Amino acid sequence: MSDVLRRPDARQQVLIPHQSTTSDPAPPSHPHVLAVGAPGPGREQLTRTLRLTGHEVTHAVPGDVHRQVRQATPDAIVALDDGPDGRRQGTDVISEIRADPAGQALPLLMVTAAEAPATVAELLRHGADDCVPEASDPVELSARIAAKLHRVPVPVDQLLLDPRTGLYSAPHFMAELDRELQRPAAARRGGVLAVVRVAETAALETRLGPRVRREVAERLAQVAERLGSVCDRLGRDETGRLLVLMPGVDEDTAAAGLREFAAAVAGTRFVVADENVRLTPAVGWTPLAAGTERGAGARAAEQARDAAEEALRHRDLRPVRYEPWMRAAAGPGHRRARRGPRALLAAVTPLLSPVLMLALGVGAPFLLYQQAYDMGWDLASVAYWVVVAGLVTSALLILLECLFSLDAKQRPAAAAQPYPAASAVIAAYLPNEAATIVDTVESFLRLDYPNELEIVLAYNTPHALPVEETLRDIARRDPRLVLLPVPGSTSKAQNINAAVTRVRGEFVGIFDADHHPAPDAFRHAWDWLSNGYDVVQGHCVIRNGDSSWVARLVAVEFEAIYAVSHPGRTRLYGFGVFGGSNGFWRTDLLARTRMHGSMLTEDIDSTMRALNEGARIAMDRTLISRELAPTLLRPLWNQRSRWAQGWLQVSLKHLWRGLRSPVFTRRQKTGLFVLLGWREVQPWLTLQILPILAHAAWREGGVDRLDWAVPVCLIAAAFTLSAGLVQAAFAWRLAVPELRLHKGWFWRYLLVSTFFYTHFKNTVARAAHLKEALGDRQWRVTPRALAAADPAGTGTGPGTGAGAGTGGRS
Repeated sequence: MSDVLRRPDARQQVLIPHQSTTSDPAPPSHPHVLAVGAPGPGREQLTRTLRLTGHEVTHAVPGDVHRQVRQATPDAIVALDDGPDGRRQGTDVISEIRADPAGQALPLLMVTAAEAPATVAELLRHGADDCVPEASDPVELSARIAAKLHRVPVPVDQLLLDPRTGLYSAPHFMAELDRELQRPAAARRGGVLAVVRVAETAALETRLGPRVRREVAERLAQVAERLGSVCDRLGRDETGRLLVLMPGVDEDTAAAGLREFAAAVAGTRFVVADENVRLTPAVGWTPLAAGTERGAGARAAEQARDAAEEALRHRDLRPVRYEPWMRAAAGPGHRRARRGPRALLAAVTPLLSPVLMLALGVGAPFLLYQQAYDMGWDLASVAYWVVVAGLVTSALLILLECLFSLDAKQRPAAAAQPYPAASAVIAAYLPNEAATIVDTVESFLRLDYPNELEIVLAYNTPHALPVEETLRDIARRDPRLVLLPVPGSTSKAQNINAAVTRVRGEFVGIFDADHHPAPDAFRHAWDWLSNGYDVVQGHCVIRNGDSSWVARLVAVEFEAIYAVSHPGRTRLYGFGVFGGSNGFWRTDLLARTRMHGSMLTEDIDSTMRALNEGARIAMDRTLISRELAPTLLRPLWNQRSRWAQGWLQVSLKHLWRGLRSPVFTRRQKTGLFVLLGWREVQPWLTLQILPILAHAAWREGGVDRLDWAVPVCLIAAAFTLSAGLVQAAFAWRLAVPELRLHKGWFWRYLLVSTFFYTHFKNTVARAAHLKEALGDRQWRVTPRALAAADPAGTGTGPGTGAGAGTGGRS
């Protein structure tokens, strides 16, 4: 965020000398001092000293200061740091006094027997105005009290800058904002106001006390100062949110700067209240509009705060621009109304898609070929050879993946470093996972790992469910299970983002709620990560293959994906892909990358962003986790439709950027083109055979007049079909042992895939393209049900449910 954020350099003193004039009231002749301490010799000695120096003295014991101050407000408070048993009580007394509004403005002196400078510094940091050694002369104590009464501390809000953080106080920041808004339009060029919230503030404050808000704001300001700028103002409002004024910058520059700031914060470990923590900045911003009317600045600040609230829901580090629907005053009804047109579009899209698909994929090319032929151009013949070349290319790529999968990189023989603490994050939508989640949690608690392994269940639910009490019972019995409800979450991405700053492990495994990883999964993942990799993707195996023909189809397909395609592509192109579940990340990288809930395949999107950072992603087909497959065709359609549309979103967002990136090698850019470009073209390319044949029949005067025995056409068709046969054979050869026992599944997969499933997936892809073009991005949840237990542990027993898997498999 170069040249966008800077902390002001001005400095202010906490205490401003009181300018005496003849009109100033004189200090009381007998100042009233409240002596705070437990009854005993120490307090008696303090009382005698105060009275000998002309002070009126009343007493309070720790815990009773609030009542004493309210009964008779003193002019100053003097408190003992040491209790009667020798235990230090100073910081507790300070917190008690400063927590009371009446005690916040009173001069507070601490009398301590400690001689260490660190003790004095600690008392001052907690809110004492001065510290006096217990053995000091009574005259010195009296003089220090008098100095505090004559030189009254100025409240921080009345200073230009908060001396503890170097930030503008809220009133002065708002005054700066109002001045900027009231400048003549000719003198103003753009400008942005941003508000930064931190997702972890409330939890940290509950655990570590109110000083957290100030320290968090100070840490954020330090990051902004490090990134640098020459014109901006940073402030802190009364709730601890960071305020950022960026005058004279356009929206794109401001947004880029704020993204850099958010990434820098998320990628830094901070010490807050003596704890090492991660912070998640939620940045909301609004462009500055000229407004001379009263309250324009407050309105802009409110808009930026609303945008920050929206950013807080996602926790994905992306700054959010204010939109009118974010207004808190609009209420939930406004947002429901906003979804109305989308619901209508979602209902109409399934009806429009087949018509549009035929019109765009068949009708339009057919008319084009006819018109071109009438003008003397035989485009259909050219298109025919393009289609043939495309089909042969696709088959060749499949064969190459199969061959390279045999030479896939093997897992390192041993970990290069000792096994560190690790974390597992299970992302769940409980109404969808109620039947499987307890079984899943118990399987995780049986994992074999030689160091600490915490299991974080990050979940959302629209209403309380009985299964939550069962989960709480398990957490009480086994502290390794951490339950993390994520209020307001609407996606797996938000659940993972909420968990990533809470986990303690050096690396974290991400799983869907139906996954049962192999006992040694985390040990084998660290074998990769400790040898220089940043992410490792495991092998997802279907455990309910006996449930239905659909589940058996998916079981074999997953072997073709995870045992053949992914390892082959990784070896062929030099980079792996995170598939949404059974993936292991270095925690630092995941904290910087996050998941973007706006992407239907947030896993592939995070893969592209991590790769663009230079991350190394490995694929290990021996790193096993077993999951549930859809058992009916309709849930399978919904699942694959979302995957296809999500891949399209990733292609549109990352393909061109990746091809231009200096981070990727030529080999990797070739892989990106195949993965993100060719895959989007192929479904429409295969459809072109229909308008080509229709045009040929029209041109020749009937289908019966066509010559179907063209050698090149037959060879291309045979080669294309052989690719499917080879892939099925490789899938069986490299499959996990429990699936290799079912040879019939692979033969049926070959048959169904050749005559139905390949065309099914191409149709899904084309429909997903049309949905994206029409703006229908609705997430259709598919219920899961627990598969029957398999005594052999293979997970191939019967089941009735359908999985709503979240990975972008391909």
